Amino acid sequence: MKLSVVIPVYNVDKYVAQCLDSVLDQNFEFNDYEIIVVNDGSTDGSLAIVQDYANKHKHIKLIDKKNGGVGSARNCGMDHAQGTYIYFIDSVDYLIPNSLNVLVDTCERHKLDVLTFLFTIFPSATSDDERALDHINLEDFVNDQMLSLIVSGEEYMAYYPYRNESCFHLTNREYAKRLELRYLEGHFLEDAEFNVRTFLGAERIAHLKFNAYRYRKNPESILNKKEPSHYLKFIRDMQSAAKDFEPIVKSLEHKTINPDCVARVKSIQQAIVFFSMIRMFKSTMAFEEVKLRMREMRAINAYPLDSLLGKDYNGLKYQILVYLLKTERRFYFFFKILNPILKRH
Repeated sequence: MKLSVVIPVYNVDKYVAQCLDSVLDQNFEFNDYEIIVVNDGSTDGSLAIVQDYANKHKHIKLIDKKNGGVGSARNCGMDHAQGTYIYFIDSVDYLIPNSLNVLVDTCERHKLDVLTFLFTIFPSATSDDERALDHINLEDFVNDQMLSLIVSGEEYMAYYPYRNESCFHLTNREYAKRLELRYLEGHFLEDAEFNVRTFLGAERIAHLKFNAYRYRKNPESILNKKEPSHYLKFIRDMQSAAKDFEPIVKSLEHKTINPDCVARVKSIQQAIVFFSMIRMFKSTMAFEEVKLRMREMRAINAYPLDSLLGKDYNGLKYQILVYLLKTERRFYFFFKILNPILKRH
């Protein structure tokens, strides 16, 4: 079997059918790939929708489990996967037709551990006319001239496009097993460390300039929930994710490698800290906890933000904000002014 597609599902009855339709609309024989849907304790109509699809398509495998979060659902999917390659798609998004075979074929021909590709962000309110444009068959236009050089993971992290999300790359499953890759469970940003480790460990990784994925800008996602306890957990989990980068950064710094790779990984770590600080302005977090958490970030050299600006964060907005939040004294000053105005009750 060539490919395992893993789809975690939780309360997405408005979107999951479109996601499944897109994964089925690929020119694979049904015995060449499997679709593993992990229902993570949905309380809406998601399970019934997926069950109906599974009854009609024998290569859809439905796993129904208690709610454990996205990391838990993805790990469950990995444990049941049998394909040569594994791919994670978010259940609110979709793929363009006939794209998976292009990605798998590229991986097979070039013996890749990891292949990244392009995506388009779209709003939930996208019209049917706009979506119809995705049904142009792009397969005939994809060729190896659209493929980057094949490099090591450390070279890739130094020079090539990077996103924290798992849905923008395809991975050789045996390679992932060899690295013993697992998602963090019970945390938001469960894929931040996972993806960096996935990329860094690769001997053969490349980027295909093929726009295969449609990423929904979803106002109902966990990133956008404003309920105070959720908001606080998200901030705490962000800083926990920053701590998970500490052994990765230390390992890289002790190896003789491209310093641009170290800078990129530190930038990703500090971006997580930076966005957690921005969220603090709008949170109900007590000032004493804010100070405690910033001391923790300083202790692991994730603060001050001396490595954030670079390939991924270099616009004027980031330059100004990094300057304003550069030191704890400045950050605390702005926190005391802005938090009473912005915090969400």
